Formats: sequence, C-alpha cells, structure tokens
Amino acid sequence: MITLLAPGQGAQTPRMLAPWLKDPERHRLVENWSQRADIDLIALGTTASKDEIARTENAQPLLVTAALLAGLPVIDALADAGQAHAAVAGHSVGELAAAALAGALAPADAVHLAAVRGRAMAAACATTHGSMAAVLGGNLEHVTAAIESAGLTVANHNGPGQLVAAGPIQAIEVFVAAPPAGTAVRRLQVAGAFHSAAMQSATDIFAEAISSVAMLDAEVPIVSNADGAFVRSATSLCERLVGQITAPVRWDLCLETFRAADITTAICLPPADTLAGIASRTLPSVNVLRITSPRDIDRLSSKTKGRSDAAA
Repeated sequence: MITLLAPGQGAQTPRMLAPWLKDPERHRLVENWSQRADIDLIALGTTASKDEIARTENAQPLLVTAALLAGLPVIDALADAGQAHAAVAGHSVGELAAAALAGALAPADAVHLAAVRGRAMAAACATTHGSMAAVLGGNLEHVTAAIESAGLTVANHNGPGQLVAAGPIQAIEVFVAAPPAGTAVRRLQVAGAFHSAAMQSATDIFAEAISSVAMLDAEVPIVSNADGAFVRSATSLCERLVGQITAPVRWDLCLETFRAADITTAICLPPADTLAGIASRTLPSVNVLRITSPRDIDRLSSKTKGRSDAAA
C-alpha cells in the first residue's frame, strides 16, 4: 500500500516553489490559486525571505500549494505505472492538501482555505501572545502531566518521545527553563499557541469559510490528525478540519494506522524532510520517498514498484 504525506507549518523553506514553477502550466495554475486565495504565492515561493514565509498567514497556503504541485502529478505518475495510492494524510494544515489529493476538495479551494486559516490563526496569535516548545524524550505520562501542570497543552504528538507543548509565552519560558526529568526541551520559533484553546477565534472564521466550499466524500481514505482513523465522509472531514485548529495533532496515531495497514511506501511531499524523518525513524520497514522536485516524480514508479513487488 502507498500513502502520500503532506507537511505542516514549520516545514517551509525559501524558494520552495521554484523547481515546480519552471513549467508554464504549473505557473499558470499557481497564478489562479493566488487569485483565489488573495495572496501572491509565486513571490512567496520564489523570492520571499525565510522570515516572510515563516509568517503564519504566508506559510500555510504556501505549504498546501507545494504539496499539491507535487502530489497531483505523483498520483498521475502512479496511475500511469498501474499503481495507486491507498490513503493520504497531512500534518496540521497539510490535511487540507490531503483532502484535495483524496478528491474531497478542489485544489483551488484547499489553497483558499489554507489562506483563510493562516490569516485567522495569525490574528488569534496577535491577541493571545502564546508560543510552543518541543519536548524530546522522557516518560509519556510524566511529560504529559508536567506539561499540564505548567498550565500548557499538549499540542502535537509527533511520534514516540516527541511532544509539543503550547500555551502562554511566560509559561513556555518557565517550562523550557525547568524541563521534566529525562527530556530536552526547545522553544519553537512560532507566532502562537497553535492547536490549543488560544486558536478558538480562528476556528469560528475557518468554519464559516469551509461551509462555503464544496466538500465531497473522499475517493481514498484520509488518515485523520484527530485520532488516526480512516475518514472518507465529507461531513466528518469538515468537522475534523475545523476541530483540529484547537485540538492536538495526533500524528503518532496516524503512524500507528500506517503500521497496522501494512503501508509499504510513504511518499513525502515537499518540503519533505520533516515528515520523512519521522516516518523513517518510526516505520523502519516502510519505503520512505522524498519528493523535492519534478525529477523525483520521473523516478517514482520504479521505486514504488520494486518495494510493492517485494511485499507481495
């Protein structure tokens, strides 16, 4: 089985769209998406600085754009080779790209929703003054209890021994200065306390936006950030996409689902390094492929077919 994985905020890199925009057809496509999302994705993806693309309102639509520019031709390449993806997943905002790749959303609508989501979350950040910290190692129960006793929320479960805490800046600073036993804690350079109650105002705005676009039942299952469940229902997907803004990202449960489903190949869409690194560490038997440029798609069929044949 083959799955496609779309990254979330924090994975962005300068010039991330440049290799894809050399193709005139893709360039026109992104121009259309820019108009739909009311943002200059071409400039952001080719000339913008690291600091500019790190801004929440810019990073989110940019990441969804990159995942779609790669993911749509990946699906076509697999089909041409007589193969197919059995599931898709996306980390946080990457779940919008996953929905489009699963046929539940039009790509232009996915980019538009990412822009609405990014702007709404940026506005929430400006009024709530939060931050986040990565916590590596330690006993899960003890670390979770320490995060909660510090007045923080577990915002991300990224895999074994990898949590992210979110909450007020002052509480994050105290937590970083006195980390739980057996852990390494690092403050993240983010604008706010994502995936916590601090984002409630963004949820309301996003819910209104998603109700205005056509959401269909997915053609292939989407592995949900909420609980790792396979989701195809349009109604359920809408509810989960809205809820995930304030709910924790359970990427650990997505990984468990991949393992239980005997996924043989995980195709990590650009920027691919973050999710590819997690998948390689936690799913050692899975063929993890990074898509970084159109050239990687040309080589895709032989890599996926070889591993699929070996597993048959």
